[in-house]
Amino acid sequence: MLQKAILVRLLDDFSAKKATKDLGYLLCVTTLDKIGEGKVREHSGDVLFPVTFTCLSFKVFRGEVIEGVVHKILKHGVFLRCGPIENLYLSNQKMSDYQYQIAENPCFLNSKTGSRIEKDATLRCIVIGVKYMEAPKEFQAVVGLEGDYLGPV
Repeated sequence: MLQKAILVRLLDDFSAKKATKDLGYLLCVTTLDKIGEGKVREHSGDVLFPVTFTCLSFKVFRGEVIEGVVHKILKHGVFLRCGPIENLYLSNQKMSDYQYQIAENPCFLNSKTGSRIEKDATLRCIVIGVKYMEAPKEFQAVVGLEGDYLGPV
């Protein structure tokens, strides 16, 4: 019963935490390895248990090739989602073969190949830079299409 209560509390803390600078996004607890001896806090009466566990996490690194889905198109670039990361930005300067097309559904078009970057398109891109935002506990990244086998999938 105690182990179940500790596991539920651990999962609640994970859902509230969102991400950490060192580990990235904490996705799920895979194993609960050890529960230490509880210590009672004097003023509140709460019991604190040291817990050792393993978890699945997600973090992007500079130079990594990732796949993201376009969710917003602007004149100066596009925003993508990749896993739990909502703010991957691809500037129009980092996709030199593509030109912005004004239409009912705006997109970036490669006139040589005919490929399009539009909403809900999946792009393979390279991570140029990553930044951790402390207040919202999330990561933002800048990506590019400069490299072999990068672009719409």
